[in-house]
Amino acid sequence: MKALLLVFLGGGTGSVLRYLIGKTLNSDLSGIPYGTFLANILGSFLIGLILGLASKENVLSQNHTLLLATGFCGGFTTFSTFAYENHVFLKSGDFSSFALYSIGSFIIGFLAVFLGIFLIK
Repeated sequence: MKALLLVFLGGGTGSVLRYLIGKTLNSDLSGIPYGTFLANILGSFLIGLILGLASKENVLSQNHTLLLATGFCGGFTTFSTFAYENHVFLKSGDFSSFALYSIGSFIIGFLAVFLGIFLIK
């Protein structure tokens, strides 16, 4: 039960923060949704840092990892919004934004995870 509560609290906090970033930076869907992009890249970097710390001589406990990686990063990042925003790009025929957003999110997201882990090691 404690694990569920930790994931719930972290996820709720991450979701609220993602909402605020999206509300601030996603003015409309006629261009790149920078809020979602930023949340996904920051979340990728953070999960790299968190899991790097968790694997480095047990700096973080399993409870910390559940709260921060599973909960917070899980709530903060969003694949469903990313997928929907790409659907909007394709539906409107904006193939260049679709390609830029998709490729940029994947490449920079992976690099952010690797950077987070690298910085901890």
